[in-house]
Amino acid sequence: MTYVENVVKAIRKETKLVWIESPTNPTLKLIDIEAVTKAVKAVDPNIIVLVDNTFCSPYLTSPLLLGVDIAYHSLTKYVGGHSDFVMGAAIFKDKELHGRVYYAAYSLGANPSPFDCYLALRGLKTLEIRVIQATRNAFHIAHFLEKHEDVEAIFYPGLKSNPYYEIAKKQMRGYGGMISFRLKGAKPNVAKFIKSLKIFLLAESLGGVESLVEVPAFMTHVSVPVKHRE
Repeated sequence: MTYVENVVKAIRKETKLVWIESPTNPTLKLIDIEAVTKAVKAVDPNIIVLVDNTFCSPYLTSPLLLGVDIAYHSLTKYVGGHSDFVMGAAIFKDKELHGRVYYAAYSLGANPSPFDCYLALRGLKTLEIRVIQATRNAFHIAHFLEKHEDVEAIFYPGLKSNPYYEIAKKQMRGYGGMISFRLKGAKPNVAKFIKSLKIFLLAESLGGVESLVEVPAFMTHVSVPVKHRE
């Protein structure tokens, strides 16, 4: 999806929705949201375009302002900010589409508890300052890792060497708090590195007040076929 023409070629007459994730998890590729949306709508204006905006949070990117129909967030992450509830939110540009989805959720009973809503509102109050600090930390760590002799490759849109740097400047208000990198020496060195960490905890999540590290190939993305993981 980093190439707009690939998205256009993939559209069929049955296509109802185009789902974008930017930055992608875990390789941090950026999709040009505005360009993809315009291209999709040019083929068929009835196709819904949705952006999973979890990695950016609403503080760093506003997908609706880039033309999409739905912005999706895992509120569990940055918005919640304290790793203590599970919730998602979909924000709609179109009132009619919102009404259809709201009716379905209402009918199925797919709604959060009042206490979970309280926790989400609590997290929103500190979202700005947390995202700013996490982004600042990641920016410095990424530049440190870029020069480290034991790092084989690093993926962070805030590096000028990153192929998505210009897209990041165009559609993000900061480069985010997520970093991916590859260590030299493969699995043994990865295990040694993780065991040596003093501040970062080994856990699957993001956007909370904790600093976390995880190995996607053996944790979140272990179900992905080996050839794709490689």
